[in-house]
Amino acid sequence: MGKLLAIDALNIVRRVYEANEEVDLSLKAETALRHSLSSFRKLLGTHQPTHVLAAFDFGGATWRHDLYPHYREQREAMPSALKDGLIDFQSRLAEWGVQAVSVPHVEADDVIATCVLRWLSEGRGEAIVASTDKDLHVLIAGGAVLWDHFRGEWHDRTWVETKFGVPPEQLADLLALAGDPTDGIPGVSKVGVKTAAKLLQSYGDIDRIMAGAGILKDAMGERLRKDAVQLALSRQLVALKTDVRLGVTWNKLSFDAGQFG
Repeated sequence: MGKLLAIDALNIVRRVYEANEEVDLSLKAETALRHSLSSFRKLLGTHQPTHVLAAFDFGGATWRHDLYPHYREQREAMPSALKDGLIDFQSRLAEWGVQAVSVPHVEADDVIATCVLRWLSEGRGEAIVASTDKDLHVLIAGGAVLWDHFRGEWHDRTWVETKFGVPPEQLADLLALAGDPTDGIPGVSKVGVKTAAKLLQSYGDIDRIMAGAGILKDAMGERLRKDAVQLALSRQLVALKTDVRLGVTWNKLSFDAGQFG
């Protein structure tokens, strides 16, 4: 059986960059990309995959911006020195036999979700996602596991339930209810992760929560009714697209792990 390693590339690069306290931005970018290559090499050596996908954001507006123009408007743009260095970075990955994939109008998360779920549905073997992105933890419901490169730990069903209070199948609904200011996802006002988890534990999913909101006479029922439209929008925004045309075959993603023992 095979082993797919799907790397959330910019999740690693950006975290390495932000951890560097260098004040010279060009040097900071150069150092971050060099250290990120070391991180990729370690990932490949540790997991010994038969297939590798390195997913990058294409950049520019996505289908989520079409739905909601305020999506991610508060997020800082990638520093130009770091962005410029990605061309050489991807060339180095290609020398290793690692396929970098980015698709216009979608995010790297959508690329990863499409690839991983397709791999699992075809019964090709295990699927590992290298990322700390909470949105990608919904893929655990489909049979994937996540690897936190920075902590050196696995994230599975038990981890999600302990961290968020709900199983992976309910995680997208929890993220929609709680919202995410970083991404500009509105959610429901005054509903955080703990409250969202309690609602899902009681009702099961957003549809049942909203059906019950009509008879709730307390402040929670009022907020749910008032924010029903933005909750529906949030639910769309957090959903991962799983039908992206990737433009690559399994053969193109195949990898010789022997060089990274």
